[in-house]
Amino acid sequence: MMALPSDPQSVLAAMITPAVLISACGSLILATSERLNRAVTRAREIADELAQIVQVPEPDPEKESERRMLFTQLDFVTTRSRLLQRALSRLYGALGVFIGTSVAIGIVAVTGAIFAVVPIVLGLLGGALLLYASGVLIKESRFALAALNAEMDFVWTRGKELGPEDLVRKGPAKSRIFGRPR
Repeated sequence: MMALPSDPQSVLAAMITPAVLISACGSLILATSERLNRAVTRAREIADELAQIVQVPEPDPEKESERRMLFTQLDFVTTRSRLLQRALSRLYGALGVFIGTSVAIGIVAVTGAIFAVVPIVLGLLGGALLLYASGVLIKESRFALAALNAEMDFVWTRGKELGPEDLVRKGPAKSRIFGRPR
C-alpha cells in the first residue's frame, strides 16, 4: 500500500503554488495571441495597400513615398509577427512545464524525496521559458514603437504638405499635462 505524506495540506499547497505562474502564462498567452492577431491583420492591410499602389501606371512621387513607407511598415509588422509567434511558443512551453511542476510535486509527495529534484528542475525551466518569452515581448514592443514612430513621421510630413499654412508654421502642439499647455 502506498504511504501518504504526513501533511497532505502542505503537499496541496505546494502543488497549487505553480498555479500562480500558470495563471500568469495564461494571461500572457491571451494578450500575446491578440497582439499577434492584430499584427497579422495589419500585415494583410499593408499588403493590400501596397498592391493598390503598385497598380498605378504612372510613377508619382507622392505615391512612391507612400509605397516606401508601407514597405517599411510591412517589414516592421513581419518582424513583430515572428517575434510574437516565438514568444507564444515559449509561453506555451512554460505553461506545460509549470503544469508538470505541479504534478511532479504531487508525485514526489507520494513517492518520497528520491525524485525531489524533478519539480525543482521543472520550476526553474518554466521560469527560464517565461523570462525568455518576456524578453522577446520586450523586443517586439520596441519594434511596435519603431513602426509607430516611422508611420507618424510619414503622416506628419504628409500633413505638413497638405495642412493649412498657418497651422504648419505654428508646428506641432506642445506637450500637455492635465490638459494645459506648458
